[in-house]
Amino acid sequence: MSIQQQNTDANNGSGSGSCLYDLLCADPSTSWNCHQRDGHASSSGPKGKLKNLMCQSGNGICADCGSSDPKWVSLSLGVFICIKCSGVHRSLGVHISKVLSVNLDEWTDEQVDTLVDLGGNDAANLKYEACIPDNLRKPKPDSSIEERSDYIRRKYELHQFLPSDELLSCPYPYPGFCSSSSRCGNSCGSALDKKHSEKQTAGGHRIHGLGQAFRNSWRRKESEHKATKKSNSLAGMIEFVGLIKVNVVRGTNLAVRDIVTSDPYVILSLGHQSVKTRVIKNNLNPVWNEQLMLSIPQTIPPLKMLVYDKDTFKPDDFMGDAEIDIQPLVSAAKASEISSIREPMQLGSWVASKDNTLVRDGIITFVDGKVKQEISLRLQNVEKGTLDIELECVPLTQ
Repeated sequence: MSIQQQNTDANNGSGSGSCLYDLLCADPSTSWNCHQRDGHASSSGPKGKLKNLMCQSGNGICADCGSSDPKWVSLSLGVFICIKCSGVHRSLGVHISKVLSVNLDEWTDEQVDTLVDLGGNDAANLKYEACIPDNLRKPKPDSSIEERSDYIRRKYELHQFLPSDELLSCPYPYPGFCSSSSRCGNSCGSALDKKHSEKQTAGGHRIHGLGQAFRNSWRRKESEHKATKKSNSLAGMIEFVGLIKVNVVRGTNLAVRDIVTSDPYVILSLGHQSVKTRVIKNNLNPVWNEQLMLSIPQTIPPLKMLVYDKDTFKPDDFMGDAEIDIQPLVSAAKASEISSIREPMQLGSWVASKDNTLVRDGIITFVDGKVKQEISLRLQNVEKGTLDIELECVPLTQ
């Protein structure tokens, strides 16, 4: 990918564009040097109510490590969290923790009301940190990613610190769990005995499947679930330098996999992380307009996209893949953050050629304080199909 200086503000001359371009070419250190750009939300509406909620007791620090001024929220758990802890929360999966940005995401009244009903950080910690053992320390703002990951998984995924009246649902604890409180240990012991008894009963009454095709599909999905869980666990142990928002816009002229049509969806992966879009039924030109977010690790891997056709009783059919080098976009975002230039401009481009899969040039732009890139790609290893996406690199401070 080539980085080109092209200032789109014709009245600005070459000075400001050159300044930003020089910073971009210098490629400064991988740590983000950012200036806060808080939006000016009104006191009414979802964003206004959200800002008011952030001012309540306990919500001004991260629920998991105590960092000040958290800018991320776990909507499903009802807690405000910092950027570093949000990476671990995302690795848990949306079935446990659905992470949203206070500033970057569009909030609805219903979402804010849900957050209010859950009670915020104080209420959540009264529940999820009710029984922390003496030999375990809560992470601090300067704790390592390994410490955060271990604690957050114990807290929200394994439910190891729940109060005694809720421990019947807790999984297998580590040795010495809640040693400081015998009531916690007794409750967990009862839960384990009950779980063991249920497993023995279920083992004596095996149910036959609905045919070889269904069994194969079930085994495949179980294998995928285990692989995803392992991958997410690894993702929670990696230090991140930023976030990338991916808007999967549309697919065009995709391959047929179900006689005359397909049920396509897209999987995005970045290192050990993966997310996917919804399935669109019976459509070879699907429009998702679905925004997904991934954390950017210090060693930046390519962003991979895989398109599949959803099937019920057999493995999903492959419909092509593509790959994007996001390093130039990240470099452009770093340069823009340490620059005083705020006029809209073009920062660079990925030029379409016979040596790559671009349908047209992928332009990196700086508009409204955001560094974005629109890309249209021909899918590979398949007979036909293109995929349109929009990328935005997000600094850690947002």
